[in-house]
Order: sequence, then structure tokens, then C-alpha cells
Amino acid sequence: MGLALITGASSGIGAEFARQLAARGYDLALSARRGDRLAALGEELAGRHGVKYETVVADLSAEQGIAAVEARLQQGDVDLLVNNAGFGIGKKFAHAELAGQQAMVNVHMVAPMRLMRAALPAMIERRRGGVINVASLAAFLTLPGNANYCATKAYLMRFSRAVDAEVRRKGVTVQALCPGFVVTEFHNEQERVRMDRRGPTFMWMPAAYVVGQSLAAHDRGKSLVVPGFGYKLVYWLAKTGLPDALIPLVMR
Repeated sequence: MGLALITGASSGIGAEFARQLAARGYDLALSARRGDRLAALGEELAGRHGVKYETVVADLSAEQGIAAVEARLQQGDVDLLVNNAGFGIGKKFAHAELAGQQAMVNVHMVAPMRLMRAALPAMIERRRGGVINVASLAAFLTLPGNANYCATKAYLMRFSRAVDAEVRRKGVTVQALCPGFVVTEFHNEQERVRMDRRGPTFMWMPAAYVVGQSLAAHDRGKSLVVPGFGYKLVYWLAKTGLPDALIPLVMR
């Protein structure tokens, strides 16, 4: 099938992308901050599916980390790039540490932009390839306490769709994946996400379902994916502007 490079591959949605892509026959280039987890996942999938794997240990909030993954992509042999790395900070912006907010901009915006720029020329030349950018349903919402998260995910969603329009006729597709709540470690990392798992059970989707929906849509060349019927309703409601209009009332 080719080679897939996945960022944020050590756990959650990224690890699930690795599992499902390996099952499809993709060799893997796994990137994240935790090299031990990447190696363990790679060994597991190599043994199960007979695929090859390599690891790129990198922190995409830092220039050195972005440059390391960028350099790997510039080798020109990656057929599918999955920009999955991300995190949240559940705190009102005026009281949030600026370093964390800057790191979020780097991980959600700067890194995907630069990695796409590194990967796309070779894909266009081959007239084959794709990018999946893991954004969020928050891209369509205005959520106090998550201002920068919403803004950076909105950028990633819009950027993905615009670049998809540029490259689609050249045999390459770019997808913006916009899930709601997904059962992963994302909502358990208290040092970065101060958020309890709350809300009705039906709001939480398994990572396997979200990734399966994304890859099925990628096969069809779909550029925007909102998994889950309930979240599709939220997406269409957000397009009316009603949620934004209600926020001042809720805050009062």
C-alpha cells in the first residue's frame, strides 16, 4: 500500500491510525515524543501484519522536532501523512501561561503546515497520495476556556480544505477530520488538559470508530469528516450561528 507517516502516534487516535493502516498493509513512520511507546507499537504491528516501521522521536511544539519530521518527509516516499499530534489546555486565555498557548499554535498550526509543505511536492509529482489532518468539532464552535484550541483547530480545518481544492486535480487529497469527544488518553493528561470526562455516554466515541470513518472517507476522497450522527447535527447547528449566539446567555 505504501508508507504512512503519523504524528502523535504513541497513543489514542494516532496509535489507532497506525493499527488500521498496518492492517491495510501500509509500512509506518511513527512520530511522537515518547520513543519507547513508538517502538513497542511498531514491534506489535510488525509482528501482527508483517509491515516495516521506523520511528521519529520529535516534540512538534519545538523547532527541532518539526524540522526532524520535515526532513523525513522530504525524502519523498510517504504516501499518506496523518497530522494527528495535538493537545488542549482547559483554561481561560487571560490566565493561561503564554508558553502553553504558543506550543499549541506550533503543534496545531505551524507543524501541520510545514509537514504538508514537505510532503506534498513528491505526492503531486507521483499524482498519488493524501493527507489527513485531525482537527476537531471545536473548529466550528466558540468555547470559552478553550479559545486558542478552537482557533487553531479552525485554522487547521480551513487550511486543509483550501489545500485540498488546490491539489485534488493532481491526484492528491487532503482531509480535515473533525471528531467530537473520543475515548483516548487526550482527556486524561491532567498536566495538559484540565478536563474531566463528562457528558452522556453516547457523546464518547471509540478511537477505532473515528479512524475507521476517516479512512473510509479518505478512500472516497472526502475532504471533511465529522464522525457520528449526533456530532453531524452539532456541526449543522453550528453553521446556523445559534451556538455562538447562546454563549453570552450561558456565560451570564
